[in-house]
Amino acid sequence: MTHSAVAAAPSLDALREHLDTHLDPAARQWYRQALAEAADHPGGHGPISAWELRLAEAGRRCGSRHADAARVLILHAARADAVALTRVYRQGTADERRAVLLALPHLVPGPDALPLAEDALRTNDTRLIAAAVGPYAARHLDTHGWRHAVLKCLFTGVPVDEVAALDERAHGDAELARMLTDFAAERTAADRPVPGGLHRVLALATAPSRKES
Repeated sequence: MTHSAVAAAPSLDALREHLDTHLDPAARQWYRQALAEAADHPGGHGPISAWELRLAEAGRRCGSRHADAARVLILHAARADAVALTRVYRQGTADERRAVLLALPHLVPGPDALPLAEDALRTNDTRLIAAAVGPYAARHLDTHGWRHAVLKCLFTGVPVDEVAALDERAHGDAELARMLTDFAAERTAADRPVPGGLHRVLALATAPSRKES
C-alpha cells in the first residue's frame, strides 16, 4: 500500500544549506570533495567504493551533529540504488545504517528498500527506529506493519513526532485504537507508566472519519 500525501523528508537543498552554513572551512572542503568524488565514481567499484569510505569518515570530518546530512548527500551524489544501499546498511555501522534510512525517500521511489526499514524496526536502537519511521515507511509500510511501528516507538521511547504522516495514517484507525488501548492496559497492570505520546495517537485513532466530520 502506498501513501503519497505524507510529510516530506528534508530537501537535499536544505541539507546542503545546513552544511554550508554550519561546517567549518576544513569540513566544508572535505564534504564538497566527497560529493564530487561520489558523483565522478557512482555505484560500486570493487569490494568497496571510494564513497563508502567517505561515509565512514563523515562523523570524524563533519562532527556528529552534521554527519547525517553529509552521509545522505554522499549517498545521493553516488546515485546509490537499493542494492548499494542494502550493502551499506548490512556492512555499515549504526550511524551509516541510520544515514541509509534517512536517504531512502531521496533515492528509492518504490518499496524495494522496505526490508531495510523493517529490519531497523526489529532492533531496539532508538536512533534507527526514529529514522525508520520517516517518510519512506509512511509511503510503503502496509497497515499492519505501520501499526506495529507506532507501537514499537511507544515501547522504546521514540517520540511519536518522529512518525511521518502520523495524523493521516492514524486517523480513524479502529484497530490501532484497540492495540493502543491494550498496550496501555498492559502497562497499567504492570504498574508501569503509559507513554504520553500514546494519548495523542489514541485521540487520532478514535477520531471520526473525515467523511463524517
